[in-house]
Amino acid sequence: MTTTPPRLGTALARLLILAAALLGTLLAGAAPASAHAALTGSDPKDGAVVTTAPKEVNLTFSEQVAMSADSIRVLDPAGRRADTGEIRDLCSGSVVRYGVGLRAGLPDGTYTVAWQTVSADSHPISGAFTFSIGAPSTTSVALPDRTAGGGLVGALYGISRYLSYAGFAVLVGGGAFVLACWPRGASVRPVQQTVVRGWLTLTGATLAMLLLRNPYTGSGELSDAFDLAGLKAVLETKTGAALTSRLLLLGAAALFVAVLFGAYARRTDPKEKKDLTFGLAIGGSVVAAGIAGTWALAEHASTGLQPGIAMPVDILHLLAVAAWLGGLTVLLVSLYRAPSVERSAVERFSKVAFGAVAVLAATGLYQSWRQVGSWSALTGTRYGQLLLVKIGLMCVLLGIAWISRRWIQRLADPTPSEAAETTVATVATDKAEEGEEAQETDEADEADEADESDGAASEAGAVDPQRAAQLARQRAAVATARRKRERDADPERAGLRRSVLTEAAVAVVLLAVTTVLTSTEPGRTEEEAAQGTTASGPAAVPDRPVDIRLPFDTGGVDGKGVVRLSLDPGRTGANALHLFVERPNGKPLDVPEIKVAFTLEAKNVGPLPVAPDRIQTGHWTASGVQIPMSGEWRIQVTVRTSEIDQTTIDKNVKIG
Repeated sequence: MTTTPPRLGTALARLLILAAALLGTLLAGAAPASAHAALTGSDPKDGAVVTTAPKEVNLTFSEQVAMSADSIRVLDPAGRRADTGEIRDLCSGSVVRYGVGLRAGLPDGTYTVAWQTVSADSHPISGAFTFSIGAPSTTSVALPDRTAGGGLVGALYGISRYLSYAGFAVLVGGGAFVLACWPRGASVRPVQQTVVRGWLTLTGATLAMLLLRNPYTGSGELSDAFDLAGLKAVLETKTGAALTSRLLLLGAAALFVAVLFGAYARRTDPKEKKDLTFGLAIGGSVVAAGIAGTWALAEHASTGLQPGIAMPVDILHLLAVAAWLGGLTVLLVSLYRAPSVERSAVERFSKVAFGAVAVLAATGLYQSWRQVGSWSALTGTRYGQLLLVKIGLMCVLLGIAWISRRWIQRLADPTPSEAAETTVATVATDKAEEGEEAQETDEADEADEADESDGAASEAGAVDPQRAAQLARQRAAVATARRKRERDADPERAGLRRSVLTEAAVAVVLLAVTTVLTSTEPGRTEEEAAQGTTASGPAAVPDRPVDIRLPFDTGGVDGKGVVRLSLDPGRTGANALHLFVERPNGKPLDVPEIKVAFTLEAKNVGPLPVAPDRIQTGHWTASGVQIPMSGEWRIQVTVRTSEIDQTTIDKNVKIG
């Protein structure tokens, strides 16, 4: 059945404006990209006051990061570099820790530690904190107010990421729609233009990301996008290799598109077309999986829990998204701009979309478990909240897809009653059309007669303007009636157009949520990082001190404060223990008594009591503290601030 596509008019424009507004609101409300890795501890701690200058500053992260020579900078109160610039790798097992040495003879005062690095899933992270030697002082160093990956460069990089996902979906989904659902669409001009634009969008976005990568993870200055040295450094990273591989695969994709819309579209022999379809399906699947793999190899799926399973699952997820949303886009274009779309093609796409949704549900469930991990992370972290928004949009999209499927069923399988109604309606329509045709014939005859009279009058030099205007109105009325009759002749197809258009608008917003989600720190990592800095304490690295901070409140007068505990070298054997008792404002607090106990619950060892000696106001110490074996030790500190006011606080730390 051949249909005449209606004009999109203001309805489509309003829907697209609404989708753009929702997309803009989402992207405007998104914070700069946080990453898979998070800072879980530092030595010295943020805000700590140490009696003597440390030999180095150490940072501990939740995941592997890429460190450069300038990733950690320590600035003295005057803003001068206080570090040696030599980054030390202190990683041990699952503990990710890096340090930078400090210069000898540093004076007392407040020092600023500024750090910036790139996590294993390609996103930049940065931060800053201060510590003091001897006593806090004024400093001329201002903490940076812009996070890595923010600003204009961050916004452009985020837009490029979104466009790359959209281009991939249209390119892969459009090609799959033509091969699997509508082979005749290979010769339809609007379909060709849509798929080619998908390829151009993905290629342009990939090139933009490659150029912006250096300032995105570094200075944040747009001018550095054309720094050849920076571009060379980017090409040596995992993300640079992934983007380069994507460009190479896009070259193969261009060949696929050329054959699909060239030789394949011109084939008329059924056997030759079948063979070419098989070859294009195999080659296209390999290229599409390869392009999807460039995301899986460089982002969240490549790090964290079960990367060997997560990467293939991520590839399947991306391919299912492309098959559904990309095919939906091409179907929408075909319904509005192609001369006709066979019902069988729409039926086949309905089956493909159903299979894609099933794959999305299975892979999405695994990804949600992997990245969230707990109910508290689902509601209490930004990643979990965005995931809930995505799930809600998916439910809306599935509801609209169900409506579209009903329209497809009405197109393909009318019930006997519907068929009878259609027959009656057809007879009535035929009668009405006969009357309209008769009226149109009369009007046309009048128009012809008027034309003849107008021609004669024109030859005579006298044209009647009123008669000409009347004939123009009659012709416009006839044309309007004819278009309305053609448009209303197939209400099922018109309903399908509307539902598919709405489905595509929701898909635009869903794709935006997915883009933001891929650049947000997973909920599982965020919770683990929070627990690592509050409950479990920092993971110790052999030959490095254990430093913890324990707030307390005995409930009495002057009973609030903080105990800073340092265990050096923080390993099995003999250790030196230092305790600093401070008021909430950071000044030393003199207490009558303080006691410490160590317990290794996994081995039923302890508690091992330690009675430190008072050195000066707020400073207690003990030497030769024996840690018999490695493991996660619970350190209990009992503070007494008066004859009757005391409290016990504890924290778990790894000592090994």
